[in-house]
Formats: sequence, structure tokens, C-alpha cells
Amino acid sequence: MLPQHKRIRQMKQSPEISEQTDVVLLTEHGDGITTVTLNRPNQYNALSEQVLADMQLLLDQLSERHDIKVVIIASTGNAFCSGHDLKEMRATPNKDYYQDLFRRCSLMMMTMVRMPQTVITRVHGTATAAGCQLVANSDLAVASSTAQFAVSGVNLGLFCSTPGVALSRNLSRKRAYEMLMTGEFIDAPTALEYGLVNRVVAPESLDKTVMTLAQNIARKPAETLRLGKSLFYRQLEHSLEQAYRDAGEIMACNMMFEDAGEGIDAFIEKREPDWLNS
Repeated sequence: MLPQHKRIRQMKQSPEISEQTDVVLLTEHGDGITTVTLNRPNQYNALSEQVLADMQLLLDQLSERHDIKVVIIASTGNAFCSGHDLKEMRATPNKDYYQDLFRRCSLMMMTMVRMPQTVITRVHGTATAAGCQLVANSDLAVASSTAQFAVSGVNLGLFCSTPGVALSRNLSRKRAYEMLMTGEFIDAPTALEYGLVNRVVAPESLDKTVMTLAQNIARKPAETLRLGKSLFYRQLEHSLEQAYRDAGEIMACNMMFEDAGEGIDAFIEKREPDWLNS
């Protein structure tokens, strides 16, 4: 079951018109896909302490859901996410507080990578600092042509160290370094060129493109998706020899899945597969 929490509610209306400003996260479910919507439009969807807590709670519980294959992260208002809530941070000028805050944010980001579901960010507006980190940290990202991205903390005297972890693992080293050191914005086509996002589409096509991508993945066998995501990130940390050894073992295990047999038989017989564990 999903968490019953006063700041997390089922979304019954479009994110763009939501007036539930007291609810920091909205959720919508269907056909193996869950959409999680940041809902602090007046604060540019900044990652407040409450957002981080609620997001962690929700991701942990979604991780246990075998019927959910894809998680889409979206947001309300004009901005996708402006990063951490700076006013909240300045209200507690204490190192222990800051260490705990960034620890919790890092845990949430790592949970996105470690959870078996594919995480797609739907970026309709500006994504800065930890908001840009959210995009870089997701498995896939689709952006509106009007979206912009920056890790601009350096302009405030605060180097975007934690966003730099995700950024440097998705972009080339020099691209990431330039963004981190200059704090300059890049537009959506540049983000596509850099490898920060997978696709850039017109604003009116954003929802359809994101959902089509999510549905494509959600049609695949659940066990195979879970196995594949785990292996994908794990082998990146291995040496080449270790990576091939691990990947070979996983493929051998995967071949023993009922759905792998069904998929191969369907291909040979020129028919659509009838997944047993979808």
C-alpha cells in the first residue's frame, strides 16, 4: 500500500491546475506507472525538508511495489525544481543541520537509482542546483523545449557539490565542470547535446512523449526490467573484466526466466509474446 500521509495525496486533476498548495506531493497511478508530482509552485518546487521526507517515504514504498514498473517525476507551476529551499536552509545556520539535510537528499537520490523501477523526469521548466541533480540522477529525462538547466550555486558562493556527483556521472567531465564552475544556464537543446536529457519536445507534446516512453517500458516483463536496471548501474562501478563476468552471469540467470523463454519463442514463431510475469 502507498503511504497514507497528509502531505501526499492521489492526484485527481492536472498538475498544471492543481490548487492543493498544502500538499507537497501528488501521486497518480495506472497501468504499471506512477506519477509523483512536486507541488510547491509558489516556491518553484524547492526541495524543502518536508518534500525530501515525503519523497523518501514514497520512493521506499514504491520500491516494494511489483506492479509498478515506471515512476515519473513531474511538478506544478512554472519551474520544474529550483533545488534546495534556501530560506529554510538559512533559518538554521548549523553544520550538523546541513550535514543531515544533504545526507537525506543524497539518500533520496540514491534511492532513485537503487529502486527497481525506471525513473523518468518530466521537465517542463527551469531545473537548477538540486533540481538539475534530480534530472541528472533519474534514469531517463524528457524536457520541454522551453526548459533550462543550471547548477548555479557557485554564483551564491555555494559550490553545487552534491549535484556535481550526478552531473559528472552523466555528462562528459569538461561539460560538467564548466556548468559547475560558471553556474551558467543551458537550454534544452544544449542539455540534449550534453546528454543531460534523452529527448526534447515542444511543450504541447511533453505529456504524450513522457507517457509513451513510460508505457513502452511498462509493457516489458517486470522481472527483466528489475534485473536489467540493477545490473546496468552495478557494472558501471566494476572493472571491464568484472563487468562482463557479472553481465554474463545475469544473462544466464535471465535465460532461465519463463518470460525470456516465451519472448524468444514468440520471436521465432513471429507472434506477440504473452508475458507470464508482466
